[in-house]
Amino acid sequence: MSQQDEKKNHYLLQDWRPENPGFWENKGQAIARRNLWISVACLLLAFCVWMLFSAVAVNLNKVGFNFTTDQLFLLTALPSLSGAILRVPYSFMVPLFGGRYWTVLSTVILIIPCVWLGIAIQNPNTPYGVFIVIALLCGFAGANFASSMGNISFFFPKARQGGALGINGGLGNLGVSVMQMAAPVVIFLPIFTFLGVHGVPQEDGSTLWLTNAAWIWAPLLLIATLAAWFGMNDIASSKASVAEQLPVLGRLHMWILALLYLATFGSFIGFSAGFAMLAKTQFPDVNILKLAFFGPFIGALARSAGGFISDRLGGVKVTLVNFVFMALFSALLFLTLPGGHSPGNFIFFYLVFMGLFLTAGLGSGSTFQMIAIIFRQITIARVKQRGGSDEQAQQEAVTDTAAALGFISAIGAVGGFFIPKAFGTSLAMTGSPVGAMKVFLVFYIVCVLVTWLVYGRRKAPKA
Repeated sequence: MSQQDEKKNHYLLQDWRPENPGFWENKGQAIARRNLWISVACLLLAFCVWMLFSAVAVNLNKVGFNFTTDQLFLLTALPSLSGAILRVPYSFMVPLFGGRYWTVLSTVILIIPCVWLGIAIQNPNTPYGVFIVIALLCGFAGANFASSMGNISFFFPKARQGGALGINGGLGNLGVSVMQMAAPVVIFLPIFTFLGVHGVPQEDGSTLWLTNAAWIWAPLLLIATLAAWFGMNDIASSKASVAEQLPVLGRLHMWILALLYLATFGSFIGFSAGFAMLAKTQFPDVNILKLAFFGPFIGALARSAGGFISDRLGGVKVTLVNFVFMALFSALLFLTLPGGHSPGNFIFFYLVFMGLFLTAGLGSGSTFQMIAIIFRQITIARVKQRGGSDEQAQQEAVTDTAAALGFISAIGAVGGFFIPKAFGTSLAMTGSPVGAMKVFLVFYIVCVLVTWLVYGRRKAPKA
């Protein structure tokens, strides 16, 4: 065996049996945890890139551009649109190429939109169309979620999948908060002046280096890429063709669970993208960039908690209660907005929105736990019904679950486009976001009913 083959085999796990207690305790657990934490780092940076425009768009007009409010909302929405579309092909990639190889490639290419955005910001004559292209390229970062979650699902036994997926998704989602917390700080620091970056003087006497918000992530992405290359593994048994993964699209439960995930994760990523711009339009006297990071921060931590709580109490119970609170917070939001003779109440507005971020995060974790458990139950029952062995049932269950996680995450990401675009359209047509919020309220009520009718009854598949 050549030295090159030995290195390749070192990263390829030929024998992987996480459901075997002895194997898990002696060998599997340490390997799974190492892959999980590297995956978390890569996914966190991907979310930073995915939501870049939620921090950059608010400041573009301050550095010489002259875009309308609707145009700025569109820039915050487009990465979620392309990210949702790209999550479909990304769902196939780990079984086709392996988790290690795909994590390396999908992380390193994110340097491109970061560098290009930094260059475009420095020229106030950059056409709006260029920013549209860069925003769409940032969607590649959002697509990473589908492959990352599918990959991690292969490493952990079913009893620990809710927690593992909650950590990967929750701490990965934390990238939104990290970016929104870091961007307002770095844009006032002369970090890249040695590369010719020029700051733009502001009316308050400060200087804005908006390019920093994009370029700061490039070296971190390179470090994460190297960590994935040298520290992650591929699992031989996770390999599957596209044809083997496609049948999940024909299963009703995939589409029902996708609807629920759209309402939870879609709300989290949509509110993350549009909250700063919405708050700026409703309460222009408030410096929202200093406060915007806290919502995604709460939601990301809540996602991890949602996975763990669901492993103990059941994903259905957690999801059902969660949707009730999402509907409640949506209804309360109407009381906080400016309208008529009322100037609105920013503190109440902010607190209610934090409640929405919290419940969207919890629901993201609980619905993902439902997906993993329900698809495993359905697949194992189907294989055994046709006379298949336990080993065949377990193998198909792992493949189907990973494929379902990827497809459903793609549908969920659509919320990241729909929510900010709905806010922008509602503001353009009526001057108020109330129309958009009415749609969200009705949607959450529908999800309460769907969760109860399909999964809350005794004969329904339990999670």
